[in-house]
Amino acid sequence: MGTFSFWTRATHTRGGVYMYSNHQGCDGGRLYYDGCASVVVNGDLVAQGSQFSLKDVEVVIAQIDLEAVASLRGSISSFQEQASCKTRVPFVEARYNLCQSFNLKMCLSSPLKIKYHSPEEEIAFGPGCWLWDYLRRSGASGFLLPLSGGADSSSVAAIVGCMCQLVVKEIANGDEQVKADAIRIGQYKDGQYPTDSREFAKRIFYTVFMGSENSSEATKSRAKVLADEIGAWHLDVSIDGVISALLSLFQTVTGKRPLYKVDGGSNSENLGLQNIQARIRMVLAFMFASLLPWVHNKPGFYLVLGSSNVDEALRGYLTKYDCSSADINPIGSISKQDLRTFLRWAATHLGYASLAEIEAAPPTAELEPIRSDYSQLDEVDMGMTYEELSVYGRLRKIFRCGPISMFKNLCYRWGAKLTPQEVADKVKHFFKYYSINRHKMTVLTPSYHAESYSPEDNRFDLRQFLYNARWPYQFRKIDDLVRELDGDRVHLGESSELDKLRDASQGGGGMGVVAAGSGNPNVGL
Repeated sequence: MGTFSFWTRATHTRGGVYMYSNHQGCDGGRLYYDGCASVVVNGDLVAQGSQFSLKDVEVVIAQIDLEAVASLRGSISSFQEQASCKTRVPFVEARYNLCQSFNLKMCLSSPLKIKYHSPEEEIAFGPGCWLWDYLRRSGASGFLLPLSGGADSSSVAAIVGCMCQLVVKEIANGDEQVKADAIRIGQYKDGQYPTDSREFAKRIFYTVFMGSENSSEATKSRAKVLADEIGAWHLDVSIDGVISALLSLFQTVTGKRPLYKVDGGSNSENLGLQNIQARIRMVLAFMFASLLPWVHNKPGFYLVLGSSNVDEALRGYLTKYDCSSADINPIGSISKQDLRTFLRWAATHLGYASLAEIEAAPPTAELEPIRSDYSQLDEVDMGMTYEELSVYGRLRKIFRCGPISMFKNLCYRWGAKLTPQEVADKVKHFFKYYSINRHKMTVLTPSYHAESYSPEDNRFDLRQFLYNARWPYQFRKIDDLVRELDGDRVHLGESSELDKLRDASQGGGGMGVVAAGSGNPNVGL
């Protein structure tokens, strides 16, 4: 959408007609081409197509006055000089006209206000249209989503619900192609077709809450309420029996049974017990996706949807081959911060009121036992907040920061609230786990590509996936910089440069605007 400013500026200053056509929809890859065919005349937008649509073809038409273009160009002195020096082009009399002759019935297209979608709308409509294109072309009969009641899987469920609403809306508007696809996928007969999004969702969308002894009643209830609001066919499944069988097998083979950390187990035992649950959910999801259509006498299969966000992938805060492993992932390159904003928007604009409660709940994996004095929280487990993760992700990918340049950048950014040592500890912590878990990025589920800092190295981030997790040179250099900054601060009682930056960011002192340095990280460190 940012190209609109280019078209309007170019034709406003130089005159002309700009006709833009674009592919719209999914081309079989991770991208969704966002249409917006348009016509711009002398800096004015006179026609604009949709950015997100289920249509196969969309035509945008405008009637324009070419003499207005000639008049504007003739008023530009540089064009006048150029034209006066050119040899006159021989005139060829044509027997046909490309333009209408002047008449009173002709109605010129009036300038329009450019229509932009909000980020929340882009999260809803972009992946929603992408999912519909993928579904109708794949031969699948619908989607299956492991729905935990948390923010990520609930975002995916809401996007599928939005897709169903778009399908019903396009059918009501007379789109015969969408209608034919919906009849085929939804197995409608006797002239019936989708007229209600909840009824359509019941036919093509299955959700499964796979709870264990560590799951709370609150998340179980939230998952069911959301599924009912969308209209999905919902299942509550307990996986404790499968977990117990696996642990019994392990105990028979080894003579030992692992314990959770809260029950006295080691970190290795605790992590192993969490991973068992996560991987069982992946296996069960694919089993349900392949067999539930058979149970309900439907042909075909269901596509399993993933629900890991870009920040957790970057940190490696996911189990390899758990239910983050799926057929496709609508939110795989969308940050947690943006998803939470989307949930608040969707609660009102999509009509799924329970999303407001889901967004307000603290993120938790619910893979450890809940005790009166302990409850597992994602940000505590990760050792960083989702807001910090979004900052790390943008610096690492967009500005190509390594540990040293990220440390320098964050000293400017966070210098008002953190000491150099605290910034150094955060940067080291991030890069340690980023490098340890980098191998997980090689098997990420193909996802809708939205953010420019996607960590998926199969297509969007072709970096090595084996690093020295100790980062000896980089971390040693960071320690040297910390000592220099601390030494500057105490030397002869004078303020360090970082203190001056901190004072300036708080409004004190006469340093002026120095934050421009945060946009110029050193490349390659």
